[in-house]
Amino acid sequence: MNLKLRRDIDYIFEKSIDAVLPDEAVKKALKNFTPPKGKVVLVAVGKASWQMANAAQSVLPRIDSGIVITKYDHVKGSIDSIECFEAGHPVPDANSFKATEKVLDLVENLVADDTVVFLISGGGSALFELPLIDGEELQDITNQLLACGADIVEINTIRKRLSQVKGGRFALKCAPAKVFSIVLSDIVGDPLDMIASGPAYPDSSTTHDAKAIIDKYNLKISDKAKKLLEEETPKQLSNVETYITGSVRELCKAAAKACEELGYEATILSDNLTCEAKEAGEFLANIAKMHANDKKKLAFIAGGETVVHLTGTGKGGRNQELALSAAIGISGLENVAIASVGSDGTDGPTDAAGGYVDSDTMMELESKGINIHDVLINNDSYNALREIDGLIITGATGTNVNDVAILLINNKDGL
Repeated sequence: MNLKLRRDIDYIFEKSIDAVLPDEAVKKALKNFTPPKGKVVLVAVGKASWQMANAAQSVLPRIDSGIVITKYDHVKGSIDSIECFEAGHPVPDANSFKATEKVLDLVENLVADDTVVFLISGGGSALFELPLIDGEELQDITNQLLACGADIVEINTIRKRLSQVKGGRFALKCAPAKVFSIVLSDIVGDPLDMIASGPAYPDSSTTHDAKAIIDKYNLKISDKAKKLLEEETPKQLSNVETYITGSVRELCKAAAKACEELGYEATILSDNLTCEAKEAGEFLANIAKMHANDKKKLAFIAGGETVVHLTGTGKGGRNQELALSAAIGISGLENVAIASVGSDGTDGPTDAAGGYVDSDTMMELESKGINIHDVLINNDSYNALREIDGLIITGATGTNVNDVAILLINNKDGL
């Protein structure tokens, strides 16, 4: 392993994530908040919800009651006047349903003078859920969508129609109270109706879109679910004020700045990366080949959210798979490293944020009898990277604004 490049990668990711933590962004958005005559109820959902709620609590004059729903191991302590719950992600579980039911109880009898401060971050689709179908079927449909490589917009288009709270329905349940919504974006292009499946935003997708997705992936769903797909979601909401903060674009800019601090010439290739993880890894490896002989320190940055088509039963996530796919193409290139992480600190159902590979990775794996092609077929990138200390583990970061992948080329002749 190239320890110098690994140290540079770790520094870049640390600085990048620090720059998109939601604390200051939430405080800035709340400068537009006018305390109501009635109650202030805080509801925060998503992987960054504890951090967002904690920031809000520090600046709001009062919070009468509130609930946080976040991913397991993401609650970092108690917050005054707010109950904190942890639940399943990326597939909702019984704790998702129980916590969401408590939220609906909390907002059930609000009046026009009350306001719900609604803090939304990525992961909210799984964490904030009370289905209109059996919970086991919802989990099965979610697993089907994930396994076939459906993107987040397609997944959320289906989820909205099977839920009591998605697709603007939560805002209707809060009415006549106002909803002051602050959104930390985790979807490329920042579509407000798709982030956490848009609980407090009019839905732009249609029943036709939903049925087309079912047909595209040949999903197996019940007759009850099919009937729900025929019901249209709210297209107008009059009680919501929305502020969007944070995005993958900001994450990429922060990564570029950190690269430049280390002396790299940084180029942002895209903040709209939505292809398969393997394709993204191969793409970055091809760029490395193109510039491997440049006598410069170069950094190439790509942000977005790739997808994985499951073909095996291994353990991993899209960022680890992206990195491992790149290892094949950069094998033997001098002073080249590629890494990819999820800004929330968790990549798929693992404790890793992502993965790191460099010119030596393929050789190191082969010395342990591990074939990268076999690993990728089995989607077992986590266990392969663990064997060579290639996992990037940050723990929960408190934010969630998509993923960022970085290619570093540190040609010693160019130093």
